[in-house]
Amino acid sequence: MTTEGEKTTAPAAPAGPGPVPGPGPARQTAKRAMVGRLSWGLADQAASSVSNFVVGIYVARSLGVTAFGVFSLAWVTYGVVLNVSRGLATDPLVVRFSGVPGASWRGAVSRSTGTALVVGAALGALCLMAGIGLGGRVGPAFAALGVMMPGLLLQDAWRFSFFAAGAGRKAFVNDVVWGVALVPAMVVAARAGSVAAFVLAWGASATVAAGYGYLQSGIRPRMTEARGWLREQRDLGYRYLVENVSLSGASQLRAYGLGAIVGVGAVGAVRGAELLLGPFLAVLMGLSLVTVPEAARVLRQAPHQLGRFCLLLGGGQAAGALLWGTALLLMPGRFGELVLGGVWHSASELIVPITLGVAGAGLGTGAAAGLRALGAARRSLRCQLFASACYVSGGLGAAAAAGTVGSAWGVAAATISGSAVWWLQLRSALRERHRDPIPEVRTS
Repeated sequence: MTTEGEKTTAPAAPAGPGPVPGPGPARQTAKRAMVGRLSWGLADQAASSVSNFVVGIYVARSLGVTAFGVFSLAWVTYGVVLNVSRGLATDPLVVRFSGVPGASWRGAVSRSTGTALVVGAALGALCLMAGIGLGGRVGPAFAALGVMMPGLLLQDAWRFSFFAAGAGRKAFVNDVVWGVALVPAMVVAARAGSVAAFVLAWGASATVAAGYGYLQSGIRPRMTEARGWLREQRDLGYRYLVENVSLSGASQLRAYGLGAIVGVGAVGAVRGAELLLGPFLAVLMGLSLVTVPEAARVLRQAPHQLGRFCLLLGGGQAAGALLWGTALLLMPGRFGELVLGGVWHSASELIVPITLGVAGAGLGTGAAAGLRALGAARRSLRCQLFASACYVSGGLGAAAAAGTVGSAWGVAAATISGSAVWWLQLRSALRERHRDPIPEVRTS
């Protein structure tokens, strides 16, 4: 049981901080190991994001802004389901089983990946039924997403499992396999010329990579163990579920609301602007794969360095976002048209606010990693609920007042406000740990 004071379960077994590396070769070796793991995280996300970027650009250029809006609605729906899976299956795995002995990791991965498959099958069936019921232009895309959901979630679960073990190279190879499988799938989808075909191509290639993940690990996902995993991890899992779903659900509500207020084309414009930030977002997401495991290691080995680690992480990401947004503003318009086609004109108007929003999110990511490493699930849940409420109200309220551009500015303001709350909560959690540094350890 956790307490409101956040003296929570130890972030990873074995419980308690390990020895602090002393000066000299040991410290240098630890730093090189951390840099190596971060590098594999970046490489893996680069491989993943290239695939997603190519799919997005191809759909935008091939089917136009309205069809791209339909594709984007399916995309954000997948994001919600993905975050359900991460909250229940892989977030507890990363927090509690990063850097543990191999036997403990393998048992946890078997149950965690089985849980991801159960989530994919259950929520995929709901997407399929919703797609059949909706019909029209949107229905087939959602039905295709439902069919592909188990494979998509299992592939993501393998990535996080490998990073928990410090084996980022395997995650990178798995995403490369996805990208290679995507090429022939995209060729077939282009011939069909529909949003549903592109969703099927994307999901089928992910399923190929999910199968390869089994070969890489030699671990069979045990769906029958899902209930036991959920019971064992309930003190973190259900809070992370609410936290993750509030994040992706806010994005989905904003997308649906924007489509209703302004039009489906507005959803495509926002997604187009996000694609322009794609390379930097790849860096942001790549770091997110390894920041919690690394923060957990810092907490065990040098707990007094956790705040500094989080500040460097968040500040570096915010600075990188601002630099990338500045480069986009200086980019010739003809290059943007070459990349996005007819989506460019509406997307280019959103570069400044979306850049500020991404910078704010990057800054908050540093604090979020610290709270996750501390196991401060109640604090991080409060932060995420506040940030999500601001995101939806700011995005839709501003959309009603000033259209698509107004919505982008409303989201930017909401994201920066949410980041401030994340840092205030991390500061309080670190102070509490300093006053009472002995964490409560789970005994069952």
